[in-house]
Parts: sequence; structure tokens; C-alpha cells
Amino acid sequence: MDPAADLDPDLPPYAQLLRLSVSKREGRVHFVMPFHEDVTGRPGFLHGGAIAALLEFAAYATLRDRLGAEEAQVRIKPVTVTVDYMRGGRPRDTHAEAVIERLGRRLANIDAFAWQENRDAPIASARMNVLLERA
Repeated sequence: MDPAADLDPDLPPYAQLLRLSVSKREGRVHFVMPFHEDVTGRPGFLHGGAIAALLEFAAYATLRDRLGAEEAQVRIKPVTVTVDYMRGGRPRDTHAEAVIERLGRRLANIDAFAWQENRDAPIASARMNVLLERA
């Protein structure tokens, strides 16, 4: 099977390299990253950069979803991104979702979480603060 056949053409090239898929679950933007050679770090584990990218994609997509039609008039700039790794990602699908903790006129605070088999046992989390430049 050609892994490129299932790629979402609307996702940026790096998300396509990670083979991310995105859907809405219970009103939340939900990402899945399958385990494959391009996301391998040390043998048998996910690369930390792939996990961080997954968290970042989940955070930005959740913010864009919340902004809705206004998103076209808002430029999003990262201020800080902090990733906490809680346990090693194993060779299986990794899921991620984000929660907007605060959405103000100029700043947004977003928490993102990645897990594998159990949503209550995250493998990593990220805290992002972004600047919103409105037209």
C-alpha cells in the first residue's frame, strides 16, 4: 500500500511526512500519528521532535477551529512553546488533542496532550502561548 495515498492534501508537507490524520471527535479536533520509520527515534520509540510536532499541529488546528471564520483575518505567531515528555512513545498510533485555556483579543493560551492507548496516561503535553494579530 502506498502510504501517500491516504494523506490529507490540506495538511502542510511536514504533517504529511508524519502521516497525520485529522478528524473531529466529540467537538474536538483530533490528530492521529501512526508509528512508522519517519517518526522513529531510538529503536522502538517515537522521536521527541515528532511528538512535539504532533502537539503543535493539534494546538494550532484547535485554535483555528475556535476562531472559525475570523481565522482568515488573524495572524498567529508563537510566543512560547513548552513540551513536557512524560514517558517514551512506543511503536503504536499516537493521538493528540488540545484545549484552549484562554482566548483573548491579543493572546491565546493552549494546552495540548498526546497519548497512545489510554487518554488518561499522556506521553507528552505542551503549553503554548501565541500572539494573535488581528486585521
